[in-house]
Amino acid sequence: MSAKNEEEAEVLSIEGHQVRVTHPNKLYFSKQTKLSKLDLVRYYLSIAPGALTGIRNRPLVLKRFVNGAEGEAFYQKRAPTDRPSWLRTVTLAFPSGRTAEELVVDDAAGLAWIVNLGCIELHPHPVCSEDLDHPDELRVDLDPGPGVSWADVRRVALEVRLLLKEVGLQGWAKTSGSRGMHVNIRIQPRWSFGEVRRAALALSRAVERRIPALASSKWWKEERHGVFLDYNQNAKDRTTASAYSVRPLPDARVSAPLQWSEVPDCDPAEFTVLTMPKRFAEIGDPHAEMNHSAGSLDELLDLAAKDEAEGLGDAPWPPHFRKMEGEAPRVSPSRAKSSSVKANTKKPRTKMPLIVIANSPHEEAALAGLERWKKRHEEAAKLLAVDDVLVDRMRGRSSIWTRIRVNLRHIPEELRPPQETPDPDDDPTRSFTGRAPKKKM
Repeated sequence: MSAKNEEEAEVLSIEGHQVRVTHPNKLYFSKQTKLSKLDLVRYYLSIAPGALTGIRNRPLVLKRFVNGAEGEAFYQKRAPTDRPSWLRTVTLAFPSGRTAEELVVDDAAGLAWIVNLGCIELHPHPVCSEDLDHPDELRVDLDPGPGVSWADVRRVALEVRLLLKEVGLQGWAKTSGSRGMHVNIRIQPRWSFGEVRRAALALSRAVERRIPALASSKWWKEERHGVFLDYNQNAKDRTTASAYSVRPLPDARVSAPLQWSEVPDCDPAEFTVLTMPKRFAEIGDPHAEMNHSAGSLDELLDLAAKDEAEGLGDAPWPPHFRKMEGEAPRVSPSRAKSSSVKANTKKPRTKMPLIVIANSPHEEAALAGLERWKKRHEEAAKLLAVDDVLVDRMRGRSSIWTRIRVNLRHIPEELRPPQETPDPDDDPTRSFTGRAPKKKM
């Protein structure tokens, strides 16, 4: 039941709790699809049992789109202080040494309450509230590079499934809601974050060896090709959008759980806020049994040990992590200085000729800047390969911004455009010269 009051809000009665939806008619999607905040709340209530499978009993990072899906989002780790008494929290410690009291959502009322805050995506940590140091989920994030086909993403996902079967694990596939796919694996909560990431890295390298033309485990974008298996999504403090999350795309696409039989022919555009409630009512949740499939990482860790014995050390960590023991120098090949390479070490990596084209909090604005650059440098632009354009989603302290770079490796030196001031040059963390921006008073 619901009731409106004079403050332009709608109060929903959900399983014995009252949830107040403020500004219920505010459009959160207004371009291709028209959806209000209340529409999104009702969507999540319609598929709540499925969405709760991925987030129940887990600390959540709140990714808030307070101005709708077309506005800028920000991350909020700490739970709001004015939350209802029936919502609980846990205290999470981060690699930086800081702690935060994060929200835990266990029921449909809590789900509706966070959607009212503007959380159109759900970002749970891979741990349960009773054991915050030992993940019970390994996450395989398949991230296609520019121009990589959806068919290739599906092929890599199927190869991941085969490898998991060989090491005694069960994978659960879903569309990411964007261009990629996720394969989540429930594991016994016996291993640390570092060990889970080590297992994920071994898996990524093994898949790359099996299908080297399609899959990549390389961290630096300039070294990647095809579909990147992002092992670092398993580092502590990293989250991904969970099943049934609405993504900020014009068609209100969602991250859709799949049966493996659906993967070879699925189309991510078919899974939206408008279509998922009917699908859920007809077939239920394809991941309903996921919590009953916890497996062991022993065989993946044995594979990691074999890689290490053959000289494959640790791969780069995310930039905000401290330097790890055994990690190679944390510098991209394009910035590596060959003069610093000492004798009797591995050969230096080739320095890539990269230039920065655009910096912006808005991906559309950055992509428009890329098109302007291509028009100014038509001859050079014609020589670019698909994977020469690097679209970097940069994660700041509380928001995401976009950087676009171009690799000039396929362009003769005499035709290479020089580094220009990026257009736009709206880097929210620093100026183009590398200096920190001045604080506004």
